[in-house]
Amino acid sequence: MKFQPDRSEAQTISGYGPGWITVDGEKISQSVILGSKGMREPWECARFEDLTAGHFAQLALLEAELVIFGSGKRNRFPPPAWQAPLMARRMGLETMDTAAACRTYNILASEGRNVVVALVLEGE
Repeated sequence: MKFQPDRSEAQTISGYGPGWITVDGEKISQSVILGSKGMREPWECARFEDLTAGHFAQLALLEAELVIFGSGKRNRFPPPAWQAPLMARRMGLETMDTAAACRTYNILASEGRNVVVALVLEGE
């Protein structure tokens, strides 16, 4: 799916498909963490089953009011114990499939919210 460009100061996702997203004209094919303030870093997991508590502890270290977790091709939830570091810092976590996470991130980022999206990019 391709998005129509909007005017936004935030880093946005301009397209996505099975196993990839496009950000600022660059195609990304590995799981990634993006922030509305311009942060972009790899997230070392190729599929949902690779995730550990450490992945969510990493997210808790980021400066954001909300973390959107794109769990891959379908909506899957991490164990509640993995969310403890986020809850301790009063950071919200919303879980959805990766396609929905891309759309939700764009909306919140364009509103000027300090939001981070952590995407599991699974191939077909």
